[in-house]
Amino acid sequence: MKPIFVCVAALVLSVSAFAKLPAPSDEAKAKAAEAAAKAAHGGKVEAYLLCKAQDKVAARTNKAAKPAVKDAKAAPAASTSACVDPGAFVYTPAAAASAAPAVPAAAASAVVADKAKK
Repeated sequence: MKPIFVCVAALVLSVSAFAKLPAPSDEAKAKAAEAAAKAAHGGKVEAYLLCKAQDKVAARTNKAAKPAVKDAKAAPAASTSACVDPGAFVYTPAAAASAAPAVPAAAASAVVADKAKK
């Protein structure tokens, strides 16, 4: 009897898990977008730190290998890509960026020209 009760209880609880959730609000969507951007930036920071660590190990290995290869022709060092620091995390929401009015280049240069005359 006890196993049947456990199975029925599990079935009832699993059915409630299939209930449809309401659509997320705009605030929740914005928060999720910011979290995704922050996670992507975190990945870039981790890749940068890994690149720096790999460069450090490669430099140490090359330094240790140089005395052993004095007489033989040294093979050119493998070119490595430069580690690019992603900088600090800055989040600009897409809605705010698209809502800002775009200033045409001619209008922007006219403003600069007016300031130069003064």
